[in-house]
Formats: sequence, C-alpha cells, structure tokens
Amino acid sequence: MSVFMPLLNLYSSFSTSTSAATSPMAVPTLLPHHPYSKSSSLLLCSPPQPSPSSSSSSSSSLPFARISSLSISRPNHWRSLAPVVRASLSAVESRATSGGEGEKKLLLEVNDLTAVIAESKQEILKGVNLTIYEGEIHAVMGKNGSGKSTFSKVLVGHPDYEVTGGSVVFKGENLLEMEPEERSLAGLFMSFQSPIEIPGVSNIDFLNMAYNARRRKLGLPELGPIEFYAYIFPKLDLVNMKTDFLNRNVNEGFSGGERKRNEILQLAVLGADLSILDEIDSGLDVDALRDVAKAVNGLLTPKNSVLMITHYLRLLEFIKPSYIHVIEDGKIVKTGDISIAKHLEKEGYKTISAA
Repeated sequence: MSVFMPLLNLYSSFSTSTSAATSPMAVPTLLPHHPYSKSSSLLLCSPPQPSPSSSSSSSSSLPFARISSLSISRPNHWRSLAPVVRASLSAVESRATSGGEGEKKLLLEVNDLTAVIAESKQEILKGVNLTIYEGEIHAVMGKNGSGKSTFSKVLVGHPDYEVTGGSVVFKGENLLEMEPEERSLAGLFMSFQSPIEIPGVSNIDFLNMAYNARRRKLGLPELGPIEFYAYIFPKLDLVNMKTDFLNRNVNEGFSGGERKRNEILQLAVLGADLSILDEIDSGLDVDALRDVAKAVNGLLTPKNSVLMITHYLRLLEFIKPSYIHVIEDGKIVKTGDISIAKHLEKEGYKTISAA
C-alpha cells in the first residue's frame, strides 16, 4: 500500500481576505497534511477542538498552525470539465492495493500511554492500551471528559498535549518520535467533529493542491485539472455529493451533513491506513448519517482500519465495529463487541463503572 497523506481537518490560520475572487489569493503550500506541524509547508484543513482552557476558536486565526503562502489565481476551468470528465474516466488513478495474502499486520499498538495538558500539566490520559490490526474497525465510547478526543489528538501530535509516558508504534515505527506531518505521511487521517469554513478557496482547488503535494512527495507527476477531475468525479457518488460542491468554497454555507460528507470526500481523495473519525455522527440526521456511513464503509479494505469516537449506538449500527472500547478517567476500562454499546444505550455508564 502506498503512503497516504491524510487531511487531519484543521483549517489553517491564513486570513480571510475580502478581495475579489478573481484576484490572486494566498493559500497554504502543503505537505498534506498535518495541522500541528512545525514545518512551514502544510495544507491544514479542519478545526481543532477547543483547547481545555478556551471556549471557542476563531475560524481565521489558529495560532499553533504555521504555514507559508502560495499566491495563485482562482481558476475558472473547473466549471467546464464535466463533459470532458465523462470521456476521461479511463484516466482515473485507482489507489494502489497491497499484494499478497497472509496474516493481518499490526497497524497500531499503544502501551500505557499517559499525557497531560501542555499548559496546565493536568493529567488526562492515565495509561491507555490499544491494539489495532489491518482491516479492523474500533470504536471508542465514554462520557464527556473521559479522554476520548484527547487520545485521538495525542495520536496525531496536537501541541496542546504532552506525552509523559508509554509508547505508540504505528506500522512498526515509533509514532511519538515523528513530527505531526510525518505521522500524516505515514498514513494517519483525522476528521474532527466541527469542520469550519475556508472563504476564498474552492473545494476542487483545495483537494487538487493537497493531492498533487502528496504525489510530489512520492516522486510522482502532478495531475492536471482534467486528470484530477476524472480522479475525483467518481468519488462524489460515494459521499452523495453533487459536482457543484467542488466549485463552492470549502465548507462555506454548508449544512452539517454537507460538511461531514466533505470530510469523507477528503478521505476518499487522499486515503489513509488509519482513519481517526471524531464524532462524525454529531449533528447529522438519519439520511446524512446513512450517507456518511456508507461512504466510510465503501473506503474500507482488508489493509486499512478505522478508529471511531462516538457517543451513540446508531453510528455503530451503520459502521459495524470489530471492537468497542469504553474509556473512563483516561483509561480503557472495558473492551467488547456491539453488545457494549447496546448496554450503554439502555443502562448508561454507571453500570460499566461499577463492573
């Protein structure tokens, strides 16, 4: 399987210019993608969760994201490509599949992971243990404040948290020694639960730049507009999105369901070995949830895996988990099958704590 460059869905801290759409605009140059990089060559694409010490974050200024700018002109060629793409689907690049059969490989191994809030030194993770093999779907459930989202952020290298102990091995490498963008390049994708807008940057430009940056990193030729349109076009059906979404600015004016579909479209375009999905079901009606779940299921292969964070049984009825883990007070206290979620739905977390 080739190396994938996920969008971890934290949008960059470039300013929202009020200049006309046809004038040059600054967008991030990239290694897609990691939002927390010390590097200046990243495309950042979705919001962070509020830090433990703040109640909200600005859509136009995220101080921990460091990026450089690349001036480009907003192209008009995307609107005229629909007739061409239907004749060009033979040029669609399919994602490489791993050859050979055999036992499933260990993808992620977390041992006694502990972490604190970087600023206050308050301990959040108090010894998390988790093992994920290729082709598995893991769900993490727990009360608010139990450490679910912190765990996912620590895996991708969020600077608000500091690892104080334990180990994390991803695909045979020490994940904790990697810079955030290196984790991304190694095959991590993270989708946050509240994607924000990027005014002035269309979806098609955003994804085209991200995908071509990944290809450059792999030493592959970039795809031109027609080739990329042909690559992305069939993926729109997967997430039940119309082609006009590609010409709209990233998440600008999108409903909650459209934003979540857009997140999964990014995953479909860029791919990942391990996708971390933080409450993708939040704010979705039944139809939107069904569409998002169908798209996630359509992206699963025997070689990639998913780690989902959720509060609700309904998501797990659409995306069937291999294992469910209950996290409490910074530790995984119970692991089992779908019956755990059904029990929580009826009885709540008190009975789990008492067990």
